[in-house]
Amino acid sequence: MTDDLSYVEDFAPGAGVLPPRAWLDDDAERIPLSGDWSFRLSPSVADAPDDLKDPDTTGWDTIAVPGHWQLSGYGAPAYTNVVYPFPLEPPYVPTDNPTGDYVRTVTIPADWSGARVVLRFEGVDSRFAVHVNGSMVGWSSGSRLPSEFDLTELVAPGKEARIAVRVHQWSAGSYVEDQDMWWLSGIFREVNLLALKPSAPTDVFVKAAWDHIDGAGTLLVESDVPGMVSVPELGLEVPTGEHTRIEGVQPWSAEVPRLYDGVLRTDDGEVRLRIGFRTVAIVDGVLEVNGNRVLFNGVNRHEFHPDRGRALTEQDMLDDVLLMKRAGINAVRTSHYPPHPHFLSLCDSYGLYVIDECDLETHGFGYEPEPPKLPNPVMDPRFRDDLVARMARTVHRDKNHPSIIIWSLGNECGMGENLRAMYDLAKEIDPSRPVHYERDTEAEFVDIYSRMYTSPEGCAEIGADTSLYRNLPFILCEYGHAMGNGPGGLLDYREVFDKYPRCQGGFIWEWIDHGIRTNIDGREVYAYGGDFGETIHDGNFVCDGLLFPDRTPSPGMLEYMKVIEPLRIVADGNGGVSVTSRYEVLDTSHLTFRMVVEVAGERVGEGTLPVPVLAPGETATLVLPPGVHKRVDGGESEIWVTVTAELTEATSWAEAGHRIAWGQLRMDEPAGEPARPAGVSATNVVAGIGGISFGDVRDARLDVWRAPIDNDANPGVADAWREQGLHRVQHRIVSQRERDGAWEVVTRTAPPQLQWGLVSTWRWTTVDGAVVLELNVVPEGQFPEVLPRLGITFELPKVERVEWFGTGPNEAYVDTREAAAVGKYSAMVAELQTPYVRPQENGHRIDTRWATLDGLRIEALGPLFGLTVRDWTTQALETAKHTADLTPGDTTYVTLDIAQTGVGTAACGPALPDRDKLKTAPTTLTLRFTTA
Repeated sequence: MTDDLSYVEDFAPGAGVLPPRAWLDDDAERIPLSGDWSFRLSPSVADAPDDLKDPDTTGWDTIAVPGHWQLSGYGAPAYTNVVYPFPLEPPYVPTDNPTGDYVRTVTIPADWSGARVVLRFEGVDSRFAVHVNGSMVGWSSGSRLPSEFDLTELVAPGKEARIAVRVHQWSAGSYVEDQDMWWLSGIFREVNLLALKPSAPTDVFVKAAWDHIDGAGTLLVESDVPGMVSVPELGLEVPTGEHTRIEGVQPWSAEVPRLYDGVLRTDDGEVRLRIGFRTVAIVDGVLEVNGNRVLFNGVNRHEFHPDRGRALTEQDMLDDVLLMKRAGINAVRTSHYPPHPHFLSLCDSYGLYVIDECDLETHGFGYEPEPPKLPNPVMDPRFRDDLVARMARTVHRDKNHPSIIIWSLGNECGMGENLRAMYDLAKEIDPSRPVHYERDTEAEFVDIYSRMYTSPEGCAEIGADTSLYRNLPFILCEYGHAMGNGPGGLLDYREVFDKYPRCQGGFIWEWIDHGIRTNIDGREVYAYGGDFGETIHDGNFVCDGLLFPDRTPSPGMLEYMKVIEPLRIVADGNGGVSVTSRYEVLDTSHLTFRMVVEVAGERVGEGTLPVPVLAPGETATLVLPPGVHKRVDGGESEIWVTVTAELTEATSWAEAGHRIAWGQLRMDEPAGEPARPAGVSATNVVAGIGGISFGDVRDARLDVWRAPIDNDANPGVADAWREQGLHRVQHRIVSQRERDGAWEVVTRTAPPQLQWGLVSTWRWTTVDGAVVLELNVVPEGQFPEVLPRLGITFELPKVERVEWFGTGPNEAYVDTREAAAVGKYSAMVAELQTPYVRPQENGHRIDTRWATLDGLRIEALGPLFGLTVRDWTTQALETAKHTADLTPGDTTYVTLDIAQTGVGTAACGPALPDRDKLKTAPTTLTLRFTTA
C-alpha cells in the first residue's frame, strides 16, 4: 500500500479492506476508540501535510469521535436534496476538499498475542485512509457501511500503536451518496480495535424459518469456524451447518417479536445469537410473513439528532423505536443507507419490520440521462464494483436480523445494469428475502413493485388490476410527505390499503425534521438549508418529518397514529359501537376498553366496555348502556361517547394504560339552526379604515389569506393565489346604516388592479346583552375558483387563555381531522401554536362550537367555525424564517374561519383533491359575542 492520494478519486470501493461479514455480538476482546482524538483540518487534499507516518500532534485540536467536524466548529453543514454541490465529472472532486486528520495512540494488550488485530470503523463520511505506526494500511469508501483493516503485522502486543486516519469530505464515493440530507463529514460512528482469535467465529449466518401450516421451525446456523449451537429454551444443541426442525416453536413478527437466545461456541470464542423464526414469502401477489398478509404502517427514517447529526447514541435509537411502537408504526425503511446496527437489534427486540436499504443515491444525475449528459452511476460500468460491494456489505452486515424482511438496492438512481448486478448479488447471498427498488418502474427484476407519492386513485388502479407489474406486491416506499403543516388526506390511502390485498401500505416521508440546533443573531433556532451561508441548497426541504427536531410529535404524527390504529372503533348505525381488529397476529386480550360519555363537553359518565376478545380481522358490535340512550331520548344535545382501547399491563415499550386506539360516536342528531330571538340594532358597532370594531373587538374584517404552508408554497399554489391578489386584498366600506332592525355594514374586499371582489353584508344586533353578527358573503366578478381561507379576523387586547368546545386538543384542518376529538379544551395562547421549523399557517381548530378568550365568549349560531388565535399577524408569520422571529406583543389576533382549504401533501406528492379545496361561493356565518 502506497501513500498515493489518487485513491480519493478512485472508482474502487477501497483497498486493504477485509471482506464483509456479519455484525456479531461476540466475546472477542475489544478496545473502544470512541472519545477524544487529536484533530487537524486542512482546506484541501493538497494542503494536508504529508506527515501521517509520524505526525507531530503538538498544537492540534481535540475532537470527539463519533461526530461530524462541521458540528464541532470546523466548516459548516450544507443541505441539498437533489443537486450535487460540486460539478458532475466523476470521479473528480473539487480542489476545495476539506480533509481531516485524526490521530490516537492505543496500547495493544499483552494478552492479545496470537490473535488477529482488526481495526473496525462503523461509519466514516466520505472516504478515508488508515495509517498505523507509519504504514498506510488501506482506504475505504461507503460512508454508512463498516470497514475493517488487519493490523496484525503492524502492531505488537504490549506496545503502543499510533493510528492516524485521513478523512476527505469529497471523493468519488460522494457521487453515489446524494441522499437528501445534510452533507456532514468525519468519523461519525464507533471505532473499535478487535482481537480475533484463530478459532473464533467471525462470520455467522443464522437461517431461521417458520412453517405457518404445521407450526414447526427450522434452524440452520452457518459459520466460518465450525462449532456447536445451543438454544437452551428449545433444548437444542446442534452443530453448525446442520439443518434442524423444531416442533412447536413460536414465530417472530412485528406484533409478537419472539426471540430465542442462543449461543454459538467454538474452541476460541462464543457468539450470542438472537433467533427469530419467521418466513417471508410472496403468495398470489401478496407479501406474507408467517402466512399473514403484512400491511406496512411505516416511516422512512434518516439517522438524525439536532446537535449530533448522524452520530446517534444508543439512547437516541431507543427513543426512536419506543416512539414508533407507541404510535402504532410497524415498519421502517432505512432511508437511504443501512442504519447503525444497534438500531436493527432494537427492531428485532421490540418488533418493527425493516426494509434495509443500501448506501446509494444518485438523484442529481437524473433518472434516465441521455447523451451528452453523463450516465447515471448505476449505468456506468466504472462504478459497478463499488455498487455491488456496497450491496454485499449491507447484506452481510445485517443478514442475521429477523426484523429485516426486505433488502433495498438504494434510492432514486434511475435504472442501469449495475442495479441488476446488485440484485443478483443480494439474491445469491440471501434468497430468503425479497428485494426492493422503486425506480424499477416496470418491475423488470425486483420482487416488490414500489412507487413514491402516487395518489390514492393511482394506488387503487394498481390494486384493482392484477395484470399490472407482474402482480407483484405493491407498496409506497414514500408517501404522505410530512413537510410543515401536514400530511393531509392519509385516510384516503388507508382505505385503499384495506380494500386491495396487493396494496400493502407504505412509508411516510419521513420520520424527523433535520433541523440543526444553532444560534442566529443570538437566538436559538433549528437551522435548515441556507442558514449556514450555503449558496447551493434546498431550503427547509430537509424539515419534512413527523417529529420536530427535538423528537416531539407534530400534529401530522398524531394524525398518522389515528389513521393506522390497529382497531377500528365506529358507530354501528343502530345506536351501538362496532370494534374491528386490524391486528395481523395479536388478539385483543391484552387490551382494556373504556368508555366516557360527555354532554356539551361535560363528562357525565364513564366505565369499562365489555368487548369480547377479538382475533385478527374479527368484529364485535356492542350495545351501549341504557343511560346513554336515555339522554338521547331526553333531547339532550352534543352527546358524545368516546371508546378507548388501552394496554391492560405494561409492555417493553409502553406503560399500562397507554392508548392503543380510540373512536368517538355522536349519539344525538345535530340540531338545525336555532331560532334567533329578535334583537335591536347594535349601536356600539363602528366601521372605520381598519375594519369594524365594538367593545374590545377591533378592526374585524374579511380574511382570505393564510401564511403559505409548504404544501402551498412548493408546488406553486401560493404563487397562483398571489397572482389573483389574495395576499393583498383591500377593504372598502360600501355603506353603514341601520336597516331592518340591525346595524348593517356592507364592505367590499378586493385586490388592487383586478376586477373581482367579495361583497360582505355584516348585520349587527344586540340580543340579551350579547352582540350577534350575521355575515353574508357574495363573490362578484372574475373571482378565484379557490380561496386559501374565508373568515373574519380581528384584534383583541392581549389574551392569555383560550377555552373552547370543538375539535382538539391539537390543530385540525378539513383533511387532518381524524385525530381531532370533540370536547372542551383549555390552553394558553402560546400552547395553541405549532412550532413548524419554517413558520407557516398553523393552529386551526376546525368545527368550533364556542370559544372563550379571557372575558370574551364567541358562539356559533348555526354552521360551526374554525378557530385560530395568535399573538402575531399573518404577515409576521409569513415573513418569519424561524419560530424565534415571532415575538408576542400586546395584541392577540383571532381568526374565525367559515372554512379553509385543506393542507394535503403537494410539496412532494399529489395535488390537493377538489374535495378539500375551499371553492369560492356565497356563504354565511352567524356568531354571538358575549362579554363576561
